[in-house]
Amino acid sequence: MNPYNQRQRFRTQQESGTTSGMCDNYLQANMLVLPKEYAFDFLLFCLRNPKPCPIVDVLEPGITTPKIANADIRSDLPKYRIYRNGEFVEEVKDIQGVWRDDFVTFLIGCSFTFEKALLEDEINLLHQEQRKVVPMYKTNIPCEEAGRFKGNMVVSMRALKPEEIDRAVKITESFETSHGSPVHIGNPAEIGIDDITVPDYGESVDFNEEERIPVFWGCGVTPQNVCLHAKPEIMISHAPGHMLITDQFEEKK
Repeated sequence: MNPYNQRQRFRTQQESGTTSGMCDNYLQANMLVLPKEYAFDFLLFCLRNPKPCPIVDVLEPGITTPKIANADIRSDLPKYRIYRNGEFVEEVKDIQGVWRDDFVTFLIGCSFTFEKALLEDEINLLHQEQRKVVPMYKTNIPCEEAGRFKGNMVVSMRALKPEEIDRAVKITESFETSHGSPVHIGNPAEIGIDDITVPDYGESVDFNEEERIPVFWGCGVTPQNVCLHAKPEIMISHAPGHMLITDQFEEKK
C-alpha cells in the first residue's frame, strides 16, 4: 500500500497497529508536539543530539500539514499519546480535539526506515516475525542538555546473529536521518538496561541469547523521555512504534 492510502486507513481508524514493515522505501517519522514557548529549546536539543533526534521536518505554529507528506498530523498516525505536566494521560487515535494554534510539531527520523535495507541483506528482524512493536529501553547514556530539556537516550533493540552485525552497522550508518549506526552492541547492562526482557516501550522479543546479540540504535522516543523532565503543560507524541509514514523516499548519505 502506498503511504497516502495507508494514512487514510489510520485517519478513518481502520487500522491502528505498529508501522514497522509498512510502505517499504518510505521515510517514517517520530512526532512530538509542544507549545511554542518550548519550541526553541527543544529544537536546540535535537540539533545537539542528532543521533537519537535527527530532525526531518519542523512545522510552524498551528500548521498541520508537513512538507514531507500530504497528511494531517492530527489524524494520520495510528496512535498518539498525550502528556500533561510531565505525566502520561491517555493514548488516542486522533488529536483534533486537543489541537491548539500555538502547537509546534517536530518530525524526527525513525529506525523503521532502514529495516527494509536490513531485510534485503537477509538480516531477519524478530519483532516483525513475531508481530510485535520493537522493544525500546531507557539507558544511562546522557544527552547534551539544551535549556529546560535534559535526560538520557532511549534506544531500540534488534537481536542479530553475530555474523550479521558488521553488515547491519554498515547498512544503517548510511541512514543519517534515521539514527544511523548503532550506539551500543552487546551487554545491555553497560548502558543501564537491567533486564532485556522488560522493555520500557514496545514489546519484549523472544530470542536465544546464545545465538543472537542485542544491538541498540538511538530512538526517537528519546524526546518523549526528556520532555517529561521539562514538564510542559501539554505534550503530544506518536505512540511508540506508531509513526507518521511520509511521502518522502528514505534518505542515505
